[in-house]
Amino acid sequence: MTSKLNNITLIGMPASGKSTVGVLLAKRLGYSFVDVDIVIQEQEGCLLKEIIEKEGQDGFLAVENRINACLNVRHSVIAPGGSVIYGKEAMEHLKEISTVVYLKLSYESVEERLGNLVDRGVVLKDGMTLKDLYEERVPYYEKYADITIDENGLDAGKTVDRLRAIMEERFGLTT
Repeated sequence: MTSKLNNITLIGMPASGKSTVGVLLAKRLGYSFVDVDIVIQEQEGCLLKEIIEKEGQDGFLAVENRINACLNVRHSVIAPGGSVIYGKEAMEHLKEISTVVYLKLSYESVEERLGNLVDRGVVLKDGMTLKDLYEERVPYYEKYADITIDENGLDAGKTVDRLRAIMEERFGLTT
């Protein structure tokens, strides 16, 4: 297996299940799980919302880009924050070290699942709605994805089953 296939990176909107699906998938594959938001909080010594308050949105995106661009992991399922797609260096690095999977969810499902945007550390520019954010990000997710999983109508377990089947078929992964 090539080094690119040693890791799987999950991208998608906040609430698309990157962390939930990531943990389940890692368990199924015998991989480690890396929640990059937690890595950022550990390295920066504060919560995501505190970084955004202190550094502003552009400052947060720079921190997120830097940390994702330097990830050095093997046999891992990686779950970066939804805004990682704005970081060119981060996405080039993640595509180099992993297979990138877009967990695609309808806008209505994202809105239903999301809850408090500030507490989740979601980066919204002034005057921007969640719908604006969704429409801005989807083309990036589609651009960077090696594989797209349409999660509409699926729970986390079914999403993992579908993703695992695709990975096994494409890459000969056995679990």
